[in-house]
Amino acid sequence: MVGGGATTTNSDPNQDDEQQKRSEIYTYEAPWHIYAMNWSVRGDKKYRLAIASLLEQYQNRVEIVQLDDSNGEIRSDPNLSFDHPYPPTKTIFIPDKDCQKPDLLATSSDFLRVWRIGDDARKVELKAILNGNKNSEFCGPLTSFDWNEAEPKRIGTSSIDTTCTIWDIEREAVDTQLIAHDKEVYDIAWGGVGVFASVSADGSVRVFDLRDKEHSTIIYESSEPDTPLVRLGWNKQDPRYMATIIMDTAKVVVLDIRFPTLPVVELQRHQASVNAIAWAPHSSCHICTAGDDSQALIWDLSSMGQPVEGGLDPILAYTAGAEIQQLQWSSSQPDWVAIAFSTKLQILRV
Repeated sequence: MVGGGATTTNSDPNQDDEQQKRSEIYTYEAPWHIYAMNWSVRGDKKYRLAIASLLEQYQNRVEIVQLDDSNGEIRSDPNLSFDHPYPPTKTIFIPDKDCQKPDLLATSSDFLRVWRIGDDARKVELKAILNGNKNSEFCGPLTSFDWNEAEPKRIGTSSIDTTCTIWDIEREAVDTQLIAHDKEVYDIAWGGVGVFASVSADGSVRVFDLRDKEHSTIIYESSEPDTPLVRLGWNKQDPRYMATIIMDTAKVVVLDIRFPTLPVVELQRHQASVNAIAWAPHSSCHICTAGDDSQALIWDLSSMGQPVEGGLDPILAYTAGAEIQQLQWSSSQPDWVAIAFSTKLQILRV
């Protein structure tokens, strides 16, 4: 992936040809600036992603695109494109690798919405609009959400109104709503069936256990006051570790929840603000970070905990054509990472 594609050496000339044919990078150009983006998880829908627009108007768009492996083109299906109120802050496909459940896509903006992709893949229907604020027609916009892989009927949302809401999407009802922070909550991530964490403008990472809703554990607080934490990634392969981004800084803080308050390592090789983080879905010690320096960096954290002279360096670097807003690592095809910058979606083989 360094300089646009990792190279492999191979002694079999036929395999060499095959390797040449299969590109390391595929690009899709959307008709608008992309913000939200996510990989499909289903085993029968390889190379499928959802992307959403960032337009300064009420009407925005969501497209479902798929790579045609035979010709290397990522194509949008007009039947699976739809209007969306406001720009989605996040979009996620249902975590259903084995295709046991309906093909669902969730989005967050003013409300949490769940969409159903028809069995014949000819249309997308709005299945539910979930509004956690029943006392008012106004709502605190949702900054993010996470779909619980261990219990796919649960989605947790984070809001600028300081709350996190846990939804049962099968009942289309609120399981739990709690005031999570003192200020806006910017991101939420599940760490297991009943455990989630959130980050906030109050500068803290907090962990909640649904069996004891009255209490939360502060895992980290940013060292300077009024420095919001904007993104949170929980390591699915090793739930002791999580990573967070401090707003408008070029560093990523990696935390070990067994040792609160002290970062295990700080990743400081970006040249501008970091916008996105993604842990490897198949390895407990790799993480990808991306930001306004147009770089996507992959790090090997197997040495974390041991001091590294001069700080840790990434093992792979890829430079995109503009600031990278979004980054997602495919859980069903872990050798592929997707990035979004400007109007482009790129998928990169790592």
